[in-house]
Amino acid sequence: MNTTTAIKAYNKVDIESGVNAADPHKLILMLYQGALLAIISAKNQILREETAAKGASISKAITIIDEGLKACLDKNAGGELALNLSSLYDYMNQRLLIANLKSDTDILDEVSQLLAELKGAWESIRSVVPSTLPTTPAIVRQQAIPTVKSQVLIAQTTITTPLQSAIGRHAMSAYGSV
Repeated sequence: MNTTTAIKAYNKVDIESGVNAADPHKLILMLYQGALLAIISAKNQILREETAAKGASISKAITIIDEGLKACLDKNAGGELALNLSSLYDYMNQRLLIANLKSDTDILDEVSQLLAELKGAWESIRSVVPSTLPTTPAIVRQQAIPTVKSQVLIAQTTITTPLQSAIGRHAMSAYGSV
């Protein structure tokens, strides 16, 4: 995972605190949360007929998904799964563009549901990947990968749903440890 990309995405869209000290798992979680909050804001702004603010919120969600979540995928290490997640993120962004053009809250709900499922699955692997990761992203590539690799193998055996399994593999691709 390129933690610098995740940090830049957060700084760019004005999401606050904790990014510099967060481990890779936490960074991805923060990206999911930021995208969901932006979509919730956009939905409220559609209901209040605040067109400019709606556009800004949807743009924020698109930026987080594209420059944060999608950019953090390691397509070489993640293989087909990383490519599938990349396609899913592209789909979400396309749907958000349509939601913006049509002021369609149903589409926002659809994308929120997808993000919420991914976020929930991502959170569920946290208990399997304990906090043995270093807290400084700059040293993650040097120290955490061997530790994460063995822990993610454990995650593969305990994950039960297809979506959770996909997120477990996303964790491996995000950490570059497949």
